[in-house]
Amino acid sequence: MRALVTGAGGFLGGAIARRLRARGDEVLSVSRGSHPALAACGIAHHALDLARPGSRLRELMQGVDAVFHCAARPGVWGPAEGYLAPNLDGTQEVVAAAARAGVRALVHTSSPSVCFDGHSHRMARSLPLARRFLAAYPESKARAEELVLRGLGPDLPGTILRPHLLFGPGDPHLVPRLLQRARAGRLVRVGSADGTPTEVSLCFIDTAASAHLAAADQLLDRGPQAPVAGRAYFLAQREPVDLWAWIQEVLDGVGAPPPRRRVSATAARVLGAALEAAWRLAGRAEEPPLTRFVAAQLSTSHSYDLEPLEQDLGWREEIGMAEATARTIAALREA
Repeated sequence: MRALVTGAGGFLGGAIARRLRARGDEVLSVSRGSHPALAACGIAHHALDLARPGSRLRELMQGVDAVFHCAARPGVWGPAEGYLAPNLDGTQEVVAAAARAGVRALVHTSSPSVCFDGHSHRMARSLPLARRFLAAYPESKARAEELVLRGLGPDLPGTILRPHLLFGPGDPHLVPRLLQRARAGRLVRVGSADGTPTEVSLCFIDTAASAHLAAADQLLDRGPQAPVAGRAYFLAQREPVDLWAWIQEVLDGVGAPPPRRRVSATAARVLGAALEAAWRLAGRAEEPPLTRFVAAQLSTSHSYDLEPLEQDLGWREEIGMAEATARTIAALREA
């Protein structure tokens, strides 16, 4: 396979690119920054802004079999326009370039947050896109999904994968932020909205990378007749966790202090809304300590049933949740 990975300088994109290279595939990387570590792995890196028309993307895609579109701007705060260019315009460029270049498989990375409306859902198999969003990021990714699905067809087979809360060795976001807040005494436990334990699915980095490669392989093998073609799937570990019990396990594993305070779900959402309003009024660019989106995520259950993906893809996770957590804690101890 000759593959092109957008966002290979990131956590998931890098894991996909390295796994492809390890099995002998030729890999091209495209992202905005410079990433010498990719070249050291034998990956040809090109620094491009995907949201800019005429970005040489079509040229780079000539002769490419599969495209993994992982590049995106994540976040829970900021004006919509800051997310539209990288997440929507960038996706438009990728889909258009892939179609013109005759790419035979497109795997688009999205997020379950495109379906999150602030309410709990447990072991969901499929959900409609949300009609109301609590942050610009999930809305931009939802619009990107619609764009991708419109662009897929017999000439461009593809699928959408939605990994949820990526973690594992090398994670630059989820667990490091939890540890930073815990060690600073700023990690607050948010109670569940319905009084039951908050059930959440997480996705180990190896699971996410493995599923992306399996999806591309199936698309290349079966084209538009592939079971995953034209569909979107939730992607996570098969076993969900009690969110705060899992957080405490990680904190204990690295010797970090537990949350010192606890607030109700209602209080967290009110506080998040108030902080957002104060930050906007002050014109502050940095993320507030709490937002409505984060408060809702911390106080609701959002877990996913992997059977639709497993059945259509003929794929299973390689590493279970307990082992994934242990590997993550071990890596944090060594860091």
